[in-house]
Order: sequence, then C-alpha cells, then structure tokens
Amino acid sequence: MESRKRPSERNKRLRKQPQMKRVQNAHTLRSPRMVAPDVPKTAKKRRQRNRRQAALPTTAIKGFVFSARWLSLGLLLFTIFALYVAATQENFYLTTIPVEGTITIPPSEIVSVSGLAGSHIFAADPHEAATRIAELPGIVSSKVKLAWPNEVYIEIVEDSPIAIWQEGSEQFWITKESQLIPARTHAIGLLTIEYEVPPTPSVMDESLEGEGETVDGVETAVSPQANVGFIPEKVLLGALQLRQLRPNIDKLYYRPSGGLSYQDGRGWRAYFGDGTDMNQKLVVYETIIADLAARGIQPQYVSVSNQEKPYYLTQ
Repeated sequence: MESRKRPSERNKRLRKQPQMKRVQNAHTLRSPRMVAPDVPKTAKKRRQRNRRQAALPTTAIKGFVFSARWLSLGLLLFTIFALYVAATQENFYLTTIPVEGTITIPPSEIVSVSGLAGSHIFAADPHEAATRIAELPGIVSSKVKLAWPNEVYIEIVEDSPIAIWQEGSEQFWITKESQLIPARTHAIGLLTIEYEVPPTPSVMDESLEGEGETVDGVETAVSPQANVGFIPEKVLLGALQLRQLRPNIDKLYYRPSGGLSYQDGRGWRAYFGDGTDMNQKLVVYETIIADLAARGIQPQYVSVSNQEKPYYLTQ
C-alpha cells in the first residue's frame, strides 16, 4: 500500500509547488564610442587659419560701418547739410504775413512793429512779436502764431473809441479805459471834447474858481503828449451822460477850473462841471433859463457846476 501511494503523493507534491514569477530585467546598452581618427596638428592650424581669413572681411566691414564714431560722424554731416538747406532756401523765410482784426491801424504798421518781416522761421520769436504789437496805442490784445515752414499769423483786437479829444488842431481818440490814442481816421458821430488851453475869457476864470472844482488839483489834465495821457474818469463819465441826455450836443469844452461846458444854440455858454449828476444839473439849468427868458434877460454864460449854488453872468 505504501508503494502504491507514493507515486500519487509525489504527484500531489509536484502540483503544490509555487508558481514561478517572471522578473523583467532590462539593461541599457551603450553604443560603442566612435573615436575619430587623429588629425594632424598642421591640418588643424591650416583649417583655423582658413576660417579666420574667410571671416575677416565681413567682421571688419561690420565693425567699421557700425562703430559709434562713424555713426556720430554721419549724423553730424546730415545735421550740417540740413542746416545748410534750411538757411539757404527761401521757403524758410517769413515773406507773407497776414494780419486779422485790424480796423483803423494799417496792417503794414502791425507787421513793421512785430519785426517778423523777412526773418527766418528759426529766428522768429512769436512771444516777443506779440508783446511789441500789444504796446501800440489802441491795441487791446495780440496773438502771433508760427507754422512750418514759413507761415505766420497775426491777430489783434483794437480798442474802439467812445469820444474824441481835441487839442488845438490835433485829435485823439478816447478809449473805454480813458486812454488817449492818435486818431487814425475821421470818426463820424462821436462826441468831441475840446481842451481849452489857455482858458478864455479870463474874467470867467476868476468867477468860476470859487464855484468850480479843479480836477486832480492840476491844470494839466492832459499832457502835451496826449497819446500817453488819461482823461479824468469824472470828466469822461459826465461828458457821456450829458451827451446821452442831450443827443443834439456834438461838442463839449473842457477846462480843469470849470469842467465841462457847451455852447448853447441860444447864444451863451453853459457850464456843467463834471460827475454823473448831469440830470439834476440840467433841471436846474433849464429852470434858470426859463426864469431869465421870462424876465427878458440874455445871459453871457450860466454855470451849474455846483447845482446848489448856480449863477449866471449877463451881457
């Protein structure tokens, strides 16, 4: 029995043996190193020398052309050429200068004062030119604009006159700022204020000194150079108010001792002084004239410079 069981037991033992595990083991194989054949030293030197000789012209040209010194020299030459062209070409000089805004001042005078005529575009100073133009009598503001290559524009604003100031045979315009500027053209419809120097007649001065007011305490309300003088504000405002109340008055007279006056068409001089109370003074004046006419009296002059103490002088 034992002999019979042994083969089966052997078979069972063989079957119970553990299974074999497969193990993967990979090894990297290095490629064999190719050893270049030895090159003779003379051949290496010859090859390096040939490479340097072939690359030398290109490197040298690049270094020559793109060096900082040559670039600076080229830029300098170009700048000199550009300046030469700008200095010699007529297209860069100011030859045509239009002026806008002129009413009474000739454009040629504006251009002459600006100093821009014939100047180079690089040498023209618009701020300085505008300052020169603004210094002209009667100019309120001025603008000067430059444009490439030779264009310039001048724009001004003139101060319009509101009355005329006359000294002898000379006339000046009175601006809104009470300044006197030379009369450039004949103004129609403006009130004329004639400055009487010396005051006449002398008898009237003595009688008016007690009642009249001296403006600013001086006899020279306007200097002989009237274009730089000023009209007292009370005188100008009084003259304009009197003209507004009496539109038929086209001419007034002024003396510092007696103020404003005008020649009444009925044959006498009427004195109104200065200030903005001309409405009350006219009422007093017409009352006196009505009383004198009722009594048949022809006055030589009537003064209401001081409306509280009016007086008149008969012929």
